[in-house]
Amino acid sequence: MNDKIKSLEESFKDRFGNRVTAGASTAGIPTFEVAVHSWLEVCRTLRDEEEFGYQQLTDLCGVDYLSYGQSEWQTTDATDTGFGRGVEGLGAGRFAWANRPEGKDVPQRFGVVAHLLSYRHNRRLRLRCFAPDEGMPIVPSLVDVWSSANWCEREAFDLFGIGLEGHPDLRRILTDYGFTGHPFRKDFPLIGNVAVRYDAQKKRVVYEPVEIEPRVLVPRVIRADSRYKSDAIDRAADTRAEQLAAAAPAAGKGSGKGNGNG
Repeated sequence: MNDKIKSLEESFKDRFGNRVTAGASTAGIPTFEVAVHSWLEVCRTLRDEEEFGYQQLTDLCGVDYLSYGQSEWQTTDATDTGFGRGVEGLGAGRFAWANRPEGKDVPQRFGVVAHLLSYRHNRRLRLRCFAPDEGMPIVPSLVDVWSSANWCEREAFDLFGIGLEGHPDLRRILTDYGFTGHPFRKDFPLIGNVAVRYDAQKKRVVYEPVEIEPRVLVPRVIRADSRYKSDAIDRAADTRAEQLAAAAPAAGKGSGKGNGNG
């Protein structure tokens, strides 16, 4: 940790106390976790007070931590011959948040991450705020603090289903208004929920339930080492058998001639 980040963490601790928690720094950018009830207050302070001076919000995005830290195909229990699946039943969408196999150090499923820039001090900052309710994730909107958050928050709502309380125009921005669900959620089905087609009789686009059977894509894993080892053993055994078969008649003839001459 460099001196600038350490100094900033001390400033945050003195100014905000336990309302803000320091997290890991990535690429030289410090990360702080802010309690949801202090989200607006902390952000206004970071913008207005000269000590911080974060005049611009460069990005805001939603996050779904449902499968955080989980690798679906990583396993030590798979078969070592033929074709095999790595894992059965641990992919995102096949377990609830409370029953997640890994990533239990994350307190809530949904959150928003804001990236700030201070021109005055030439430094960047990353803030994270978790939504307390998984069933209806809501965090306060930052549009009144930084107007650039407007479309970013609409995207977080559209793709993750995170509500931004106080947003002046919270509606979908990337998907169609008739779209069902939120496609960046980890448990959103890859086949979607509705199909769109043009109806020649009605002369318009219609929405219908998806008729594709849901399935899990299984990678085709070839266990090359054991397979080739088995083939090599079989070939060596066949070669040895052929050699023994070829040698047997010659040995029999030699034995017969010797007996006849005697």
